Amino acid sequence: MKKADVLIIGSGVAALQLAKRLYDDKNVIIITKSVLESGNSNLAQGGVAAAIGKSDCPDSHFADTVEAGRFHNDHGVAWAVTREAPELIQELWESGCRFDTDEQGGLLLGMEGAHSENRIVHGGGDATGRRIMEHFKSTIAGKFTVIENMFVYDLIIDSSGQRCIGAKGKNAAGNIESFYADHIVLATGGCGQLYSHTSNAETVTGDGIALAYKAGAEIADMEFIQFHPTLLYLDGKTHGLISEAVRGDGGSLVTEAGEAIMEGIHPLGDLAPRHIVAQTIYDYLRVGTQVYLDVSTIENFAERFPTITALCEKNHVNWKCRIPVAPGSHFLMGGVKTDLIGRTSIDGLYAIGETACTGLHGANRLASNSLLEGLFMGKKLSEWLNGSSGPREIGTFNNRAYQSSVINGCHSLEAIGILPEIKDIQNFMMDNVGIVRSKEGLVTQKHWLESFQIEDLLNADLDHLTIEGMTKVFMLITSWLITESALKRTESRGGHFRRDYPAENNNDWMTRQIIQKRNESNEPIETAVAT
Repeated sequence: MKKADVLIIGSGVAALQLAKRLYDDKNVIIITKSVLESGNSNLAQGGVAAAIGKSDCPDSHFADTVEAGRFHNDHGVAWAVTREAPELIQELWESGCRFDTDEQGGLLLGMEGAHSENRIVHGGGDATGRRIMEHFKSTIAGKFTVIENMFVYDLIIDSSGQRCIGAKGKNAAGNIESFYADHIVLATGGCGQLYSHTSNAETVTGDGIALAYKAGAEIADMEFIQFHPTLLYLDGKTHGLISEAVRGDGGSLVTEAGEAIMEGIHPLGDLAPRHIVAQTIYDYLRVGTQVYLDVSTIENFAERFPTITALCEKNHVNWKCRIPVAPGSHFLMGGVKTDLIGRTSIDGLYAIGETACTGLHGANRLASNSLLEGLFMGKKLSEWLNGSSGPREIGTFNNRAYQSSVINGCHSLEAIGILPEIKDIQNFMMDNVGIVRSKEGLVTQKHWLESFQIEDLLNADLDHLTIEGMTKVFMLITSWLITESALKRTESRGGHFRRDYPAENNNDWMTRQIIQKRNESNEPIETAVAT
């Protein structure tokens, strides 16, 4: 048994930002299912969005966030995060994290989809996530205990059933360990590996969400899955991410015949919100037409995008011509429901980063708001925990602007039967709960998932399972949460597209007009935003 003040499950940007900012007198343990360097944060090619340009302002960043989120965002959360973004960048810079600069020494600001300004801060060209992670690791070495290759499979709830007091994990040798802490933080990332086509690291299988749900925590907005439009696509398989920054620098989406596929689809063309671009590419692929990313107009492509260049060369793709692309699962907008500090509906349990659903992203995340959210939430939770001498009562949640798909957990014990292969889970999710959905496909998927007795899996003691078996259980639970939520939302909105119901009205420009009116009248933002 190990005891800590703060137990952090996960090791991405949100987790390390939190650990870095906790006071030195805090006993902190970080548990990661692989090694510290693995995970989505290290793979993040895109940058951090922040309104620091001369012509930019947080109002504009907020407006773009809500537009991309299809007006499902929590406006208070979106405003708080976008307002603090410049300060977060400044703090990183002053602590020694170096971002790309222009010839005058100012930060080099890039453009990405659905942004109205150049506001994307990059590090190492297309290696921003790795740059920030390396900075964190260099500044916090030896500050806390890191336990690698430990798969956390259960949260420990006290006898009252109201408070989380620890977690159980199994290592590669099959040994079980218990960890206890005053504060338990889930920072396990999203669930991209539930799909056969994904940009996510192999470790990202929805563990934290399944853990929280099994313990009885509230889960929200699981139907909203963002599919990144451009993954390298060869022989029916995806091989890695082609950053949206490529299109921001002038790359264009074309067919073999050179047809520009985004013309007439959206006013922003190739830089339209991700769900629109992904759905358009999907429509072409569905009829057998391959889509390519033409980068021939981008000067110094290899220097600007060294990671992508290496990826193409590794897979024998001549990037100087055209790069074949397809959409893949990229980001989960939903997750464990939290407030702006990271507190869940279970006392003592917190969630930050992609594992959490704060309401920032709404129905579709704005490009480069993910690293930003991790930095913001890690900082806010550290401020809360630094001021805490022990357990505290949980406060009330902020009201959401729109109704969320919230599901409550349950408890008891049952046996586990035969589990499916991981590839089968991924393929069925891609086919039935992927980019374009229908009631027929969702019902088929729900019945298939429930054939593995989801209720029993939720209530089972997992001690006897191998790590692979535990992974399958969590993948089934999280897949079921997504499928159930997707069935309940019959409209099309953001990352959730139902082909059997009319798409929402195209009102993408509403929020910008509202913000412009606010700037002209100086009205408070709460009265200026349509609900």
